[in-house]
Amino acid sequence: MTELKSIHREKPIPKKKLKAVEELSELAGTKKTIMIASIKNLPASQFQEITKKLRGKAIVKVPKKNIILRAIDAVNDEDIVKLKEQLKEDTAILFSDLDAFELASNLIDARSPAKAKKGQIAPSDIEVQAGPTDLIPGPAVSELGALGIAIMIDKGKINIKETKVIVKKGEKISGPAADVMTKLDIKPFLVGFEPLVAFDTKDKKLYLEIKVDKEGTLNELKISFRKALSFAVEIGYYCEDTIKLIIQKVGREEIVLKKIAEAVASEGSENDNKKETPNNSKFNSQEREDNSKDNPEPQSGEANHTPEEKSGEEK
Repeated sequence: MTELKSIHREKPIPKKKLKAVEELSELAGTKKTIMIASIKNLPASQFQEITKKLRGKAIVKVPKKNIILRAIDAVNDEDIVKLKEQLKEDTAILFSDLDAFELASNLIDARSPAKAKKGQIAPSDIEVQAGPTDLIPGPAVSELGALGIAIMIDKGKINIKETKVIVKKGEKISGPAADVMTKLDIKPFLVGFEPLVAFDTKDKKLYLEIKVDKEGTLNELKISFRKALSFAVEIGYYCEDTIKLIIQKVGREEIVLKKIAEAVASEGSENDNKKETPNNSKFNSQEREDNSKDNPEPQSGEANHTPEEKSGEEK
């Protein structure tokens, strides 16, 4: 019995794929930053909009995963190979001369608002603002009422009486809430490229979990600046930012010291007056005692006579 052997013939790689691999490997070898970003659940229209915003800043490619892997291998760089471990589905690869974090910041700025869908988690408290709407009375009245939104009808349109939170941060968005947000054109989400990992080809550094929070960072910087400014004023470190505050602080302290000095002086003056002036009741009793010695009172039964009368009696 003859042994059957299966012969596996590898199909030639299509020229289109070879060209794509060559293009990616060339970009990887010449650009400063290679970034992998998630484009999961990103609508095609918004993808196109974002790529337009990135023109001149980054080259965006969305090849298949195996093409990216081949391109990374073609670069023949041991450090870039680390990117292979970070590849996931629904990702785009970006090449740029910008710094990794500057490119990530551009991606954050390029995000656009998106409508809510049932089952999504609210990123923050979602509010229906008070004011007029373009909705006309009808089914919308009961839909708004079901969410506890107070309304009134004005000139044939629905007006929201008071601002109302319909979904709290971290809660799942219900179907009715999502429908109301769609009708009121409330878009609580921001969609775009989500930076996952970046590689700096010049410094040979791999950056994982790139997150850029501009607002949070700015608030932290403001808080740090205020603390540093207060400390500098307290220790008397003078510069352009502190000199005015130091002068104001010295002026306030001068006023306080003057008040303290005046209070101390006033208290000292009162104490001196008390020492110099004897007690009035004691002084008056002493005066009465001295007067009684000089002018003794007549004894009982003795008549009060004038000197003339007393002289006549003696005669």
